[in-house]
Amino acid sequence: MYNHGKIVRRMGMARTRRIWSPEHYDHVVIRGNNRQKIFGKAEDVFYWFHILEDIYHEHSFTVAAYCVMTNHVHLLIRSPEEPLSTIMMKLNKRYSTYFKRKYGYSGHLYEKRYFAKMAKGTRALLDISAYIHRNPIRTNPPMVHLMEEYPYSSYYLIKEGIKPAFEFVDYTPLIATVLGQTAEEYCCYCEKGFEQMGK
Repeated sequence: MYNHGKIVRRMGMARTRRIWSPEHYDHVVIRGNNRQKIFGKAEDVFYWFHILEDIYHEHSFTVAAYCVMTNHVHLLIRSPEEPLSTIMMKLNKRYSTYFKRKYGYSGHLYEKRYFAKMAKGTRALLDISAYIHRNPIRTNPPMVHLMEEYPYSSYYLIKEGIKPAFEFVDYTPLIATVLGQTAEEYCCYCEKGFEQMGK
């Protein structure tokens, strides 16, 4: 069972050494300081993705699932050539510089370091990605009624069979986690199976 409470607790823990495995995906969470907004407009989200794209051309990585909320971001990411910390350091630094210049913001933009937890096995990929994709419907009140209505998540790409706009996004590993290995079955689990398990 995927425990969101552990994410919150671990983000507040003392600094620990990052463990990097080139073969595994990591669930990464980037959160605004004091849970404040780190994306003011849609153009901020687009700029954040373009920073990721620039970094991708420097260091190859794959994002299997993502969800950009107003005050935090979820990524399911694998970095096979460089330590994940290298990717995240560049991403957070470049976006922080952009945000502070645009909005005249001073101080820490992010809440401590980013959270990262390794996804070990196909079941972990399935559960973590479902948790990520369900974020917009888990807010109070829900940001959208259906997951595919949220534009800043990879879920609608899977649901509608849309080719990702960025090379680094590849959701095919998620499809392989369900028995029938189809996008329909994956979406069904995200919409019903994951909820029925009380997650």
